[in-house]
Amino acid sequence: MGLFDKNDKKPLQELPFIALRDAVIFPHSTVPIYLTKPTAVAAVEAALTSGRRLFVGYVKDQESSPSKETVFSTGTVCRIVQIMKLPNNTSRVLLEGLERAVFHDLKQTAEPFTALFNPLDEDTSVSDEIAFRMRALQEEFEGFAKQSKRLPKELVTQVTKAETPHKLISLCGAAISAPFAEKLELLQETEALARLENAAILLATEKEVLEVKKSITDRVKKRMEQNQKEYFLNEQIKEMHKELGKDEDDPSGVKELEQRFQSKPFPEEVQTRAASELKRLARLQNFTPEAGILRTYLDWLADLPWVVPQDSNSDDTQTPDETAPSLEQAQTILEAEHYGLEEPKERILDYIAVRSLKTDTKGPILCFVGPPGTGKTSLGRSVAHAMGRAFVRISLGGVRDEAEIRGHRRTYVGALPGKIIQGMKKAGTPNPVFLLDEIDKIGMDHRGDPASALLEVLDPEQNNSFVDHYLELPFDLSQVIFITTANSLHTIPYALRDRMEVIQIPGYTENEKRSIAKRFLIPRQIERHGLNPDEIQISDEAIKLTVSRYTMESGVRNLERELAKILRKTAREKVQNTPKETEKPSKPYRINVANLHTYLGKPRRTGDILMTSQLPGLANGMAWTEVGGKLLPVETAVFPGKGELVLTGSLGDVMKESARIALTLIKQRLSSLGLPEDSLQKQDLHVHVPEGAIPKDGPSAGITLTCAMISALSQKPLKQGIAMTGEITLTGRVLPVGGIKEKVLAAHRNHLSEIILPKQNDKDRDDLPQEVLRQLSIHLVETLDEVLSLVFP
Repeated sequence: MGLFDKNDKKPLQELPFIALRDAVIFPHSTVPIYLTKPTAVAAVEAALTSGRRLFVGYVKDQESSPSKETVFSTGTVCRIVQIMKLPNNTSRVLLEGLERAVFHDLKQTAEPFTALFNPLDEDTSVSDEIAFRMRALQEEFEGFAKQSKRLPKELVTQVTKAETPHKLISLCGAAISAPFAEKLELLQETEALARLENAAILLATEKEVLEVKKSITDRVKKRMEQNQKEYFLNEQIKEMHKELGKDEDDPSGVKELEQRFQSKPFPEEVQTRAASELKRLARLQNFTPEAGILRTYLDWLADLPWVVPQDSNSDDTQTPDETAPSLEQAQTILEAEHYGLEEPKERILDYIAVRSLKTDTKGPILCFVGPPGTGKTSLGRSVAHAMGRAFVRISLGGVRDEAEIRGHRRTYVGALPGKIIQGMKKAGTPNPVFLLDEIDKIGMDHRGDPASALLEVLDPEQNNSFVDHYLELPFDLSQVIFITTANSLHTIPYALRDRMEVIQIPGYTENEKRSIAKRFLIPRQIERHGLNPDEIQISDEAIKLTVSRYTMESGVRNLERELAKILRKTAREKVQNTPKETEKPSKPYRINVANLHTYLGKPRRTGDILMTSQLPGLANGMAWTEVGGKLLPVETAVFPGKGELVLTGSLGDVMKESARIALTLIKQRLSSLGLPEDSLQKQDLHVHVPEGAIPKDGPSAGITLTCAMISALSQKPLKQGIAMTGEITLTGRVLPVGGIKEKVLAAHRNHLSEIILPKQNDKDRDDLPQEVLRQLSIHLVETLDEVLSLVFP
């Protein structure tokens, strides 16, 4: 009994089955395919023995195996025209599409697979609308064939003479190179009008693709012709120059570069590399990209200061530093350009003195550390002026790429040397003063660690052969004086910090700020605002009030802004009040305490947060930050509870540990402190440090936290006008802390009268200004008992 179609009860036909995943075979077309799978080869061999016919199905998923569910409903009945055996068990089969067929099922009992199908009934009637669309498609195909120039004339003739729409569509679908999915959709469509419309869309798309390809081909051909034209013209110009005896006209730039390398001495390695690269450049055409890269590289080699330049009027033993200012002149320059900063000045004068005795001394690596606005960057510029050297400044803030320091390799497009070599080219001398600003702001990411790349640069024992990735040649940096600046040492890696000589740049006292304002800031701002010194008079009291009530900082940057604001308003008054026929005002402008508010407004600074009222649980600590020293108030409250400790104020882990140590120490000494034994069993302590948005950390608030807790528990206020700093231990010892000068200056700015410091910090008193020591009483302590005797008199 045979198989029948369930819908129309027609008997199903059966043929060997092969599956295609990337090609579509239309009726009336011949397509070569390559078979490698054994099932497909077996199907072809079976077809050869039974009329050479087989069924071609199309699989929905590229990874799926053929089955009833994965094969599309429409396939193609094909005839084997030719078969050829190829190496590696591959067969090339030439198939001719006969008709479309509806796929029903797949027999997979044994190889080869066989397909059960029925031929697709195609409507061959031609209505008027179908005839019009057929004619339009035929004309479109004729234009496509002319544009393509690869279709045989016989195919064009078959298309123009096609009498049925389905034959026309099959011929067009086989001729175009549309994607597999779009051609398969055209094969499966049954309605003639829909198939004609889809075929017209595919044909129009292919025409647009051909136009784009032709446009690209024409542009490429035109460019190649232009390059060939330039090449022949350049060669003709060279030959004409030779005939005219004008070889000195050097279009490639080789001779000019050779002259530059011969005009001054270079190290042997540089000369060897330059000679090799010049030979390569001479063999290249001028317009090639590699020639431009080589010229740029040779320009860098020629411009860098490889050897110390010699004075033409001196003998060969003279060095540039012999013509630098003398020690006395250097000291005068430093004093004229900077107020205070004795330690940095002394270090620079020491180096100049050593250079006068031994000229080949290696350059030092100095690191100026201090709050913003204290003159670190300008001090580096003054060092260069005092030593008579070139000055180069490079900002390292935010640098995250190691190539910014060591350069990019020449294999990259647009490669350049790193900031160090670029700075040496800018300086034009092998011994400049090189300022690396904001070295503590260097970052690190997937592109490398710039701080690690600086290890070789900032090591006097290694930087005499620094190799930049772009140059690939050792460059001597040993004569360079490297100066780095930072606001804090904590973020600088230890290995890098160990290579530098750290010089602290402290904040200024109020008297120092007033002197700096009178000697430097006011004259500079008067000049910048187009005024004359005799046109304006700012009293000392006005300057003092500006320092104390309008700025509260370690440096003088904000102070200069306030002074600039005064002079801006003065310049405006001058323009408004000065008659046009005169150039000068009738009288000078005087700024004093009485009229200062008209220029600066109401005072904005009242100092740090101070605990002025004598309430229990209040204590003043001292803290050091990257912007200088400041007071650190601590508040403590006691309320009924279970002996718990609550800490608020954005405290860090170390500061929280100090608070727990303080609580444990108090529990051990309840009786000696005069507190009831159960005072911490029925009460909770809440410790708060104001300005909660600002993170705070460190062990130096240990004694401050302890005194505040004891004051709250005993309900006794601390002595007024006293501040303290020091780390506390479980045994009651007071350990030394850092940043003493900045902390003491903060207490002095806020007009406190007494401070408590650890005894081991006594050595730091030598760094304090005398005016501060005269106005402050400093108590040195070793134990908590000594602290309590001072704060609870």
